[in-house]
Amino acid sequence: MSTPATTTLMTPSPELVEQMVAMRHDLHRNPELGTELPRTQAAVLERIGDLPDLEVVAGTRQSSVTAVLRGGGPVSGQRPLVLLRGDMDALPVTEDTGLPYSSQVPGRMHACGHDVHTAALWGALVMLNAHRAELLCDVVFMFQPAEEASVGARWMIEDGVLDAAGRRPDAAFGLHVFSGMLPHGQFATRPGVFMAGCDDMRAVVTGQGGHGSSPHLALDPVPVACEITLALQTHVNRRYSGFEPIVLTVGRIAAGTDSAIIPATAEIDLTIRTFSEAAKARAVEEVPRLIEGIAAAHGLSAEVSCPPDYPVTVNDPAETAYLVETITECLGADAVTERDEPLAGSEDFSWVLREVPGAFVMLGAGIPGHPEETNHSPRATFDDAMLPRAATTLAMLAWRRGR
Repeated sequence: MSTPATTTLMTPSPELVEQMVAMRHDLHRNPELGTELPRTQAAVLERIGDLPDLEVVAGTRQSSVTAVLRGGGPVSGQRPLVLLRGDMDALPVTEDTGLPYSSQVPGRMHACGHDVHTAALWGALVMLNAHRAELLCDVVFMFQPAEEASVGARWMIEDGVLDAAGRRPDAAFGLHVFSGMLPHGQFATRPGVFMAGCDDMRAVVTGQGGHGSSPHLALDPVPVACEITLALQTHVNRRYSGFEPIVLTVGRIAAGTDSAIIPATAEIDLTIRTFSEAAKARAVEEVPRLIEGIAAAHGLSAEVSCPPDYPVTVNDPAETAYLVETITECLGADAVTERDEPLAGSEDFSWVLREVPGAFVMLGAGIPGHPEETNHSPRATFDDAMLPRAATTLAMLAWRRGR
């Protein structure tokens, strides 16, 4: 059950709420994927273009936007610096919500709520900018593409987002809405490990094609791929302590074109979720070795690719306490809970948290009365009523800094 917000300077006006909803609906109707979000980038730039006192950089390597707001309030010593992030990309999902603002692009949908994140971060920027003269910190606003493609935050860091204000931020915060899993309006976080690291691997097992009637004259990769799949489950159960959780899922096996044709290759796509950097590093080393070894034992070869992916998301304890304190002050003590366990999902804000102390938080935002679906579902919904709640939280994380 959502808690009424305490009215503060960072409570959006009815006019701003209406504008955030309009922005969110526009983005939802026109979702874009990956690193190339030209329409989304233009929408953000248009809405911040008339705001004074901003230092804005539009990304060219990808469709990012970085905006720096300098506080004008009196401080003693170095002014604090806070980074706030909102991701902007959608998913290759065909929407099935029936909402009047459903996606107009076939095969694409904001099924993870990033349209909410973008509109909420813009709303926070508007409120903080309006009170810039009283703001005691500087703020970097990170409008990020390609969270779902795992490169967005990493590329923005490589291109200088963490140095956009002239030095590294003192703290960084991100927020993610969830269609299910959490009560409506409820925040949840935890200090330490909050979300899993993720490594996606593809293995191509190569043998020798042939006729289905004479498998002894071929080197069939299909049974080898199946053996690898089963061995991976045993590997997880027997190579890792029960106190070191690891989740390994083979999501795709592909081979062949016909029942009577032995293919030359078979492909295996898998994902590994780990909760410590040590387990992650071990899995990245041992899983390819297992795959290659099984293939070699049958006289075949295997090539495994594992591009850099999501690190473990680790919340700084002090900044998590500050986050909880901020939500409690603005929205009430019952508005936020601490999770007992990390999430097995992954998040590329982890790249930021490797460089800067900070915290990530989730917000229950499914539309009441709609079926409860997980994020990434074609029926996932996100409530417009959560936009003020998200925007206020982000803005207050900057507004309270230094006070």
